[in-house]
Amino acid sequence: MKREQLIDQIRLKKSFLCIGLDTDIDKIPNSLLDTEDPVFEFNKKIIDATKDFCVSYKINTAFYESRGLAGWASLIKTFEYLPKDCFSIADAKRGDIGNTSEMYAKAFFDPRSSGMSFDSVTVAPYMGADSVKPFLNFHDKWVILLALTSNEGSKDFQFLTSNSNEMLFESVLNTAKEWGSDENMMFVVGATRGEAFLTIRKHVPNHFLLVPGVGAQGGSLDDVCKYGMNHDCGLLVNSSRAIIYASSGEDFAEAARREAKKVQQEMAGKL
Repeated sequence: MKREQLIDQIRLKKSFLCIGLDTDIDKIPNSLLDTEDPVFEFNKKIIDATKDFCVSYKINTAFYESRGLAGWASLIKTFEYLPKDCFSIADAKRGDIGNTSEMYAKAFFDPRSSGMSFDSVTVAPYMGADSVKPFLNFHDKWVILLALTSNEGSKDFQFLTSNSNEMLFESVLNTAKEWGSDENMMFVVGATRGEAFLTIRKHVPNHFLLVPGVGAQGGSLDDVCKYGMNHDCGLLVNSSRAIIYASSGEDFAEAARREAKKVQQEMAGKL
């Protein structure tokens, strides 16, 4: 999906909601456990219930890889079921060099190799340019690079200051934006960082930001929009648990739809 296509979907749906399919087989309703593929059946119902209100789905691959062959099969089927008008994210957080990175890119971008062709994949920048550029070699695909995360351990490294008085996450932004462009690179910025979005936007005013942490993690949509939105919206705000696990009962899909609609309506007022 190209940048303009994503922007068109945001305008059409009046939404910049990304729904995370972090599907844990231990948390889905018992009634699905007797089906051939419980995880896929759960995802299918969630997608059917929420696709009107979101512009993106993010699949956290760890929840699938942890289940071996069965999980990988669920991943492929879920990818194939994603609506074509929604921006697809493989949240894999890969990061290695050379031919290893090329293989990771093929795993998520090359349908002849893996059966999947996501629009984007999350990548860790620690190993530098040669761990990122193989993903950027794929036409009309996106790298979503970790920049400023919301986890407690982010303080260990991301706020370290260099001799030029630049924090490490700022160095990541300023270096990485030279590898790609706002047409094929986004950055992950945690919603709980609030006013840090002002600093982020000084360095990457036009790039899209993938923003986890709204919902169950307590991030504020108001703050994200106040400090992070640009002229094209420039945001994909992710919510996972607060939507997909809105109910643990048989009405889980209906509950997910209500939560997704609630977020979409709030977003519509900010566009």
